[in-house]
Amino acid sequence: MKPTGTDPRILSLAAEVAKSPEQNVPVILLKLKEIINNTPLGSSELKKIKQDIYCYDLIQYCLLVLSQDCSRIQGGWTTVSQLTQILSHCCVGLEPGEDAEEFYNELLPSAAENFLVLGRRLQTCFINAAKGEEKDALLHFFEVVTDSLFWLLGGHVQLIQNVLKSDHFLRLLQTDSVQIGSMVMTLLQNILQINRSKRTKMLMKLSRQKEEEDHRLQLQIQRQRAMRLSREIRLNMLEIVHPGQVEKHNREIEEKSALIIQKHWKGYRERKNFRQQRPSLTEYKAAVILQRATLKFLAKCRKKKKLFAPWPGLRELTDARRIELKQQVDDYIRRHPGSQISDVTSRELHSQAQERLQCYFMGRALEERSQQHREALMAQISTNIEQLMKAPSLKEAEGKDPELFLSRSRPVAAKAKQAHLTTLKHIQAPWWKKLGEEAGDDIDIPKDELSVELGTLFIGGTKPP
Repeated sequence: MKPTGTDPRILSLAAEVAKSPEQNVPVILLKLKEIINNTPLGSSELKKIKQDIYCYDLIQYCLLVLSQDCSRIQGGWTTVSQLTQILSHCCVGLEPGEDAEEFYNELLPSAAENFLVLGRRLQTCFINAAKGEEKDALLHFFEVVTDSLFWLLGGHVQLIQNVLKSDHFLRLLQTDSVQIGSMVMTLLQNILQINRSKRTKMLMKLSRQKEEEDHRLQLQIQRQRAMRLSREIRLNMLEIVHPGQVEKHNREIEEKSALIIQKHWKGYRERKNFRQQRPSLTEYKAAVILQRATLKFLAKCRKKKKLFAPWPGLRELTDARRIELKQQVDDYIRRHPGSQISDVTSRELHSQAQERLQCYFMGRALEERSQQHREALMAQISTNIEQLMKAPSLKEAEGKDPELFLSRSRPVAAKAKQAHLTTLKHIQAPWWKKLGEEAGDDIDIPKDELSVELGTLFIGGTKPP
């Protein structure tokens, strides 16, 4: 039965094959490759095209061409290798429908056997070839045929057993050619890997079925136990409850059971409604977010447009507007009359302002000098405190140590000398001693290096006697 809605390209191709002579059929069948390649992989359109190809017997034509002698085919091994690709791609993913038994039991095994026969022929031609270029071309065609066979086996793993039992495949394994042998071994390795993955899937399927069966049996046992327990409870209650209270007790049990059933049913219904409404809620939230972002963007655009809008310029005043503005000015002057001051009063106010300004500047200068004096005293106190903290004990004190605290300038000089020696010590220290130190860390300086003859220093423009 021919399918409805057949692709017009397949119809025209089938008609052309039927009308053309036998020697032109292989070249015409090569047009199937373009049709398959132009269709998206895994799409429903590709499945429909494969069904049309099978229903119009184009796959059978490909098998007939591959079973012929390659020397009689137009294009030789090039055409044959391309037809193997077309055949393997058409058979993988095909849903034969009513002719499934014929497809799986006859057509697919015949296709796999034809691929092996072609491989044997290519093997023989490769061994008998003398030129290197001819060997390379035959090796390429052999690789195309093996790839097509692997593609076919990947889509129909039930053919692996037929291929492994085939005499042609055994002959391919017994070849003396290194190149052919390596390709055949690669094919065998890939086939075994496919078979292993198939076995793994079957084991997983069986284990999953066993788990489902065990789960079903456990549920059945739990139900039976629950029913048995319920019956035992009822029998016990019948023994305990007074005969006149049995109906009341049964009615209470029925009400409790009804409440439990209603509770579970309402929970299921609400969860179902929530799952159905979840996409709508998500869409609503997304719409709110988009609207908020859009409104913010539009408000920003309006603000920017208003900010950078060109100045419209002054509008010309009409006579009525001019009279209105003049009336407003006169009203303001009338409500806020200005005070009239004489020249003498103005001079007195000016002299008072000058005196106050002079007093302010004089007081500001005095305040700045007092602030500087306070800062100097604080610095001196800080230096003295630091010197006292680092002063030697009475047992270790020498005759020159008290002089450091009697002079105002000597503590400052001692502090400067100490800072200078500290910096020099840090600079001259090796790098490994500076590891882990941070800026501002105090460095211990020996006491001998700090003992300086401050009496010989020239400080503050004076020199002690």
